[in-house]
Amino acid sequence: MCAFKLLVALMVVVVECGALSKAGVRPSDCPDRCHCEEDGMLQRVDCSDLGLTAIPANLSVFTSYLDLSMNNITLLSSSALSNLHFLEELRLAGNDLTYIPKGAFAGLFNLKVLMLQNNQLQQVPSEAFQNLRNLQSLRLDANHIANVPRGCFDGLTSLRHLWLDDNGLTEVPVDALGALSSLQAMTLALNKIVYIPDRAFANLSSLVVLHLNNNRILSLGTQCFYGLQSLETLDLNYNNLEEFPVAIKTLTNLKELFFYDNPIQFVGRSAFQHLPELRTLSLNGAAEITEFPDLTGTRSLESLTITGARITSLPSNVCEQLPNLQVLDLSYNRIQALPSLQGCEKIQKIDLHHNEIQELRADTFQGLTSLRSLDLAWNKLCAVDPQSFFGLPALTKLDLTSNQLSSLPVTGLHGLTHLKLSGNEALQELLTLDSFPKLRVMEMPYAFQCCAFTSCEKPPTPWDREENSSDDFGRKEIVVPNPDNELEDFLLDLEDEPKSHHSVQCSPTPGPFRPCVHLFGSWLIRGGVWIIAMLSLVCNALVMVSIFLSPTFLSPAKLLVGLLALVNSLMGLWSGALAVVDAVTFGNFASYGAHWESSAGCKLTGFVSVFASETSIFLLTIAALERGLSVRSGKSAVEGKATIVTVKLAATLCFALGLAITTLPLLHVGEYGISSLCLPLPLGEPSSLGFMVALVLINSLCYLIMTVTYTRLYCSLEKGEPDNLWDCSMIRHVAWLLFANCVLYFPVAFLSFSALLKLPAVGPDVVKSVLLVVVPLPACLNPLLYVLFNPHFKEDLGLLLKRTHGVLQSARRLSLVSLNSEDAEKQSCDSTQALVTFTSSEESSGKTPASLTQSTEAHRPPVPFIPCR
Repeated sequence: MCAFKLLVALMVVVVECGALSKAGVRPSDCPDRCHCEEDGMLQRVDCSDLGLTAIPANLSVFTSYLDLSMNNITLLSSSALSNLHFLEELRLAGNDLTYIPKGAFAGLFNLKVLMLQNNQLQQVPSEAFQNLRNLQSLRLDANHIANVPRGCFDGLTSLRHLWLDDNGLTEVPVDALGALSSLQAMTLALNKIVYIPDRAFANLSSLVVLHLNNNRILSLGTQCFYGLQSLETLDLNYNNLEEFPVAIKTLTNLKELFFYDNPIQFVGRSAFQHLPELRTLSLNGAAEITEFPDLTGTRSLESLTITGARITSLPSNVCEQLPNLQVLDLSYNRIQALPSLQGCEKIQKIDLHHNEIQELRADTFQGLTSLRSLDLAWNKLCAVDPQSFFGLPALTKLDLTSNQLSSLPVTGLHGLTHLKLSGNEALQELLTLDSFPKLRVMEMPYAFQCCAFTSCEKPPTPWDREENSSDDFGRKEIVVPNPDNELEDFLLDLEDEPKSHHSVQCSPTPGPFRPCVHLFGSWLIRGGVWIIAMLSLVCNALVMVSIFLSPTFLSPAKLLVGLLALVNSLMGLWSGALAVVDAVTFGNFASYGAHWESSAGCKLTGFVSVFASETSIFLLTIAALERGLSVRSGKSAVEGKATIVTVKLAATLCFALGLAITTLPLLHVGEYGISSLCLPLPLGEPSSLGFMVALVLINSLCYLIMTVTYTRLYCSLEKGEPDNLWDCSMIRHVAWLLFANCVLYFPVAFLSFSALLKLPAVGPDVVKSVLLVVVPLPACLNPLLYVLFNPHFKEDLGLLLKRTHGVLQSARRLSLVSLNSEDAEKQSCDSTQALVTFTSSEESSGKTPASLTQSTEAHRPPVPFIPCR
């Protein structure tokens, strides 16, 4: 009967060809705007993505391939394709088809592939597919199908692959699937199925692959997989199963089982027993699993993944049960100890990251001659036996990231190509290149440990930014192999012998902020830092002595200048500390760099630097505001609104605010030990960049306030210059301080915003030079301006020296001449009366400000008047 039908079809084709030849139509005719290719006697036609609303009318009868996808076809007529008897593949994906009538595919005797995905179908056409006896692949995915009528697949005796995923199905179409006895692969994923009934696939005896992932399945019937004796791959990922289905035990030929991301509440220890053909088992997110499953009789298992559970230990006979195991992934569990895995001779990859393993014994991995990758990251490893990695000749990748290691045994690690040790802050020892001759990629806790593996002459990246990636090694999607890693392993296997000179990608990369040889890059910077440190300490000490020990009145402006000298001396201490570290570690900084960055001394040095820098800006802002208010009130320093009490309160607030800002890096908002300069630079976490940007914005606001205040101050001076010598000299001094600090702050702000915008404006060497020389320069320049140009320094220092000289003379006379008590008391009173201070005179005599000024002038050396303009 079938032969008769084929003969009739062939006669029809011959008649049609004769009619076409008489009409002058060639088999190679191509529809307008379409692309056609000859395929022997047949023709391939591509009319995709042309905006067509109907099937082209002049298609050749010899068309074997027709692509009409990504058009606007909404309706298929019953006769549009009836003459394409040689058509084998028809693509109608991505159109707006909502209904397919009966007979739409009539006459397509040789059709093997039919693609109808990404349309608007509400149900599977009930009669359109009948009699497509040669159809092997049918795609109905990504539609809106909620109903699969009984008998819609009748006649599809050759169908091998069926896609019904990404639709709106709420149940398995049991009746419709009964006619597909030849089906080998089917996907019902991405639907809304909540239950799999018994015997749902009873007639699919040839089915090999079944995907039920990404549904809403709550439970499965105990006989739901009845009849699937050929099933090898079952995917139940991303469902709502709370109990492991016992129906799986009937799948004796099952080789791959994917079961992760289900809220499993219970899995019996015997759930996976006696599955002799099972090759892959994957469970993820089964949080209630506390014991390792009993895998007796499942000896063919090659890949085992159980992640996100609460397994605390492994059985001692795990390798006896799984002699063919090649991949073991037990990450994200609570494993505290490992048994000996000596019997797992075929194992190639072990992932145990994010557990609670504390110790590795000598026999833990003994005899694993095929082991290539070992991931023990994010555990609590603190003890590793020196022979733990001995006897692992194939090991090429080792990840020990974020543990508590203080040392690393190198025995047995000569074949490593990838080594990750970042996050082990206690591991500060330097590794040698001789211990790892084949190493290609490594991540260390400190950049200094990379000095032996990278060339110091290699130009660093801007800002010496870290490029750590703790997740790129050994991270895979549960059990699916990474093609990139396999290709990389293959390329590494091609190298029989290591090259004598090869590059090693080591991070964090050494650079100006993590130097290998010298903390300071040049003698120019080294000399500049020493000079700044010495001048800052000496000059600020002179300023503080002249202000706080002077017998004259301590005005608000002088108090602020004295406090500014105090915090500037702290900046000098920072420069001096770095200079000493550079001298002590000269020529071999890599040996001490890790200890220095992690030390309390580095954190204290950075703390002092940031505190001094921020507090000095705040004090300078208060000084500018105080001068502005003093001039605006038109009163002397004693009678002004900015009284000494108010200024003291404001200064206290400045110190408190500076202390609060400086404490943030200690709370991991920024980090002091992120570089050898001990500054919270934007080299690591985003919080470091945010902290630095916040400082720049706050400081810029302060400078803006100072600039506006002094602009208004000088505008007010244009109307009338005050005659008070004290106001004029201090106004001029604060103006010089503002100008000098603002000019020196500009490059710092520019570099900070360049880092924020990721603009490669300057290299890290320039940034380092600015931080070492320009940033502490105000601490040296501020006291010099006061010492060299402010008349009050000479006046206060002269009075201080005179008083000191008087005290020394009195002491000398007392030691040389023996006087009676009355004469000694009289001489002491006379010498003290000559140096009575401005404040004591005011308190004792109660004179008016005018008389106080006249009385004080009698004891002061003459000071030239300095105009305010």
